[in-house]
Amino acid sequence: MKIKKLRWVIIGLIFLATVINYIDRSALAIMWGGASDEKEVMIDLVDIIENSKVSNDSLVSFFNNKLREPSLKQDSIVSHINLITLQKPSSIKQTIESIKAGVSNEATLNLIQSFKNSKVLEKEDAVFEVLDIEKHSISRDLGLSKNDYALILNIFMVFYALGQLFSGKVFDKVGTRIGYVLSIGIWALSSFLHSTVRGLGGLLFFRSTLGISEAGNWPGGVKSNAEWFPIKERAIAQGLFNAGASIGSVIAPPLIAMLFVGYGWRVTFMVIGSFGLLWVIPWLLINKAGPKKHPWITEEEQKYILEGQSEADQNATDDTKGKSLGEILSFKESWAVVVGRFFLEPIWWLFVGWMPIYLFDVYGFNVKDVGMFLWVPYVGAAVGSIAGGFVSGKIIAKTNSIDKGRKTTILIGGVIMLLGLIATVLIGNTAEKFVVIVFFVLFGFQFAISNVQTLPSDFFSGKSVGSLAGLGGMIGVFSVIVMNFLVPIVVEKISYTPVFIAIAVFVPLGVGAIYFFARKIKSVE
Repeated sequence: MKIKKLRWVIIGLIFLATVINYIDRSALAIMWGGASDEKEVMIDLVDIIENSKVSNDSLVSFFNNKLREPSLKQDSIVSHINLITLQKPSSIKQTIESIKAGVSNEATLNLIQSFKNSKVLEKEDAVFEVLDIEKHSISRDLGLSKNDYALILNIFMVFYALGQLFSGKVFDKVGTRIGYVLSIGIWALSSFLHSTVRGLGGLLFFRSTLGISEAGNWPGGVKSNAEWFPIKERAIAQGLFNAGASIGSVIAPPLIAMLFVGYGWRVTFMVIGSFGLLWVIPWLLINKAGPKKHPWITEEEQKYILEGQSEADQNATDDTKGKSLGEILSFKESWAVVVGRFFLEPIWWLFVGWMPIYLFDVYGFNVKDVGMFLWVPYVGAAVGSIAGGFVSGKIIAKTNSIDKGRKTTILIGGVIMLLGLIATVLIGNTAEKFVVIVFFVLFGFQFAISNVQTLPSDFFSGKSVGSLAGLGGMIGVFSVIVMNFLVPIVVEKISYTPVFIAIAVFVPLGVGAIYFFARKIKSVE
């Protein structure tokens, strides 16, 4: 049996693996919940009102004490009370001021009575549903805070960084076929077992195993593309591969929100964890060997792939040894990958890791709201992934210059990213504006990064490609780890604005590093 264009079937499977990868890694952030002080007051108040045995004196004491807490944002609490009781905001503000001044318990009783007279206790009431969803989010269910979330995120990133380097070596040693079975098998099982955790310790353990195994998808994908595609098609193949991350991020919010609302977060983890285990079956059936030995590849496609690769790739065999990391880093061009990714990776990961929390904090979103909005920017990322590879391929075909194709595309993506990040600070003052701006930021990121991630296969061949791709990924992730430690500190003391400014500065530094270290993009072997 022969399959025409088998290379596109292989990249299609890796695309699907990347979709699953991003569904799995996005789930925690989406189901974490917005446990703000204001929502906590509303949730606790509803719980107390539901208990008919609680006296009015107890309610007054609870409400008065809560509303005097300095951390509460008055406008936000007024908005929550207004939604539930339908009282005029001006009246609510006046009542809260009286409560804070300790003037009138009667005002408090009147406000509480309006809660009891509202539809808050009816399950079909939309406001109650919002509060009920928040009551069963991961953060509230397990009693975890935003600082716990930052710790969990960084544990994931530490192991993800180590996994990038470790898995790059593994893929170079055992090949992409077995490498992917190990990677996706472990991460799917880790995702499934999130359903069993009872506290912070369990989450930290399974996020670490998820991180170290999910990392293999990226050096594995770069290595597979180097094996299955001629040089001029590698950027579009990498773009399709990266589009899986974006499509996964588009699918994840509504899918996870739907599963979460219907079945809870534990069942949701069981369902999404099963996807990866099922993926292994077609991968083993179809990806029997590389293009040099695959029994299903046509002679025409085999010749097209091999003749379009570098001389080093053509001469590589299973016995060809890869270079050590020391040897790889002795080439100046390798530093274009390492330094470039150090500065560029935080841009993507800021939005992947913190955008749901940003929407919870700044715009008072709940899990259902996030499911409705969060997918939009990733449509931009998916389009950018494919467009960046397409444009790069066209430039290479027209000019016969890998250098011009890669650098021009990376520069265009960098400009779009920079303008978008500046816009988040200057005009991103509503949820709708913010989401649209991030659409363009992530478009620009993926437009550029597909070509950045292809650089290891432009510089090296065979068993050195995965190693450099993994090293670049690891260094990029360590940059993200530093960012994740700083974000909650900066946000608590100032706001999100300095964070957006910092990553805007990273754009010219990352693009500039590629131009500086790789004066001409070509094979160094």
